[in-house]
Amino acid sequence: MHRTRGTGPTHTLRHTVGAQPFGMTTTDPLRTIGPKHRALWASGSYATVAADLIPTLGARLVEAAEIRPGERVLDIAAGTGNASVPAAAAGASVVASDLTPELLAVGRAAHPEIEWVEADAQALPFETGEFDVALSCVGIMFAPFHERAAGELRRVVRPGGRIALLNWTPQGFVGQLFATMKPFAPPPPPGASPAPLWGTADHVRTLLGTEVVATTGTITFDVTRDPVAFREWWKANYGPTIAAYRAQEDPAALDAAFLEFLRRTQDPAGTWTAEYLVVTAVRP
Repeated sequence: MHRTRGTGPTHTLRHTVGAQPFGMTTTDPLRTIGPKHRALWASGSYATVAADLIPTLGARLVEAAEIRPGERVLDIAAGTGNASVPAAAAGASVVASDLTPELLAVGRAAHPEIEWVEADAQALPFETGEFDVALSCVGIMFAPFHERAAGELRRVVRPGGRIALLNWTPQGFVGQLFATMKPFAPPPPPGASPAPLWGTADHVRTLLGTEVVATTGTITFDVTRDPVAFREWWKANYGPTIAAYRAQEDPAALDAAFLEFLRRTQDPAGTWTAEYLVVTAVRP
């Protein structure tokens, strides 16, 4: 076994030197899909997305998870640390894992006290039962193979440990944004499931194989009151939107559909309201 190196705490990885990355075989679809997803989330500026749209959601999730000092916490698909930072502030020993090195670099530079590890949510390089808590803030939901990601989520948490997830709902703003972009977006990999399904309690309950406590909440997007400017913000900063536009020879139809969606969902105050689901569960 070998250990990662960094300024934060260390942990033992479960794959051996010379093995396929994260235990993958040479025929594993993640070997070809992974680089595409890294490139998707490295495009634009997810740090801007996190700061402009969801600055409070990580703390909301940490509160729901009831993180305690001294606990060992894994943040899956952590991005730049939206949930990792408040978990560490609560006194936990935090590992922030993400598929995209560019996002990890941003988080590591700002918060060297956290351990930042490159890892695919669907093939985590951690020992079975290594963590007291595993959480993910609008992150794990974008792993294309839900059952595989959920299996890894369950595996790395000790029996009696806790799982806490915050995901966009299908009927909320982000779920409907993905529905708007779907006809224009590159096709998903074979066997992939739609990301917003993670925003339904029944789906998460089935994936985790245990009872869950689920509540919904909303957050206001107030980057700009101008729908055209807000469309351009998404085009500049958000990886899935950038990918949809890159797939167009002529973006006029997508521009029109996007603008119609934003005008339809804008509230009387000129902002947009996004619904999310918080799910907590105890690992059997």
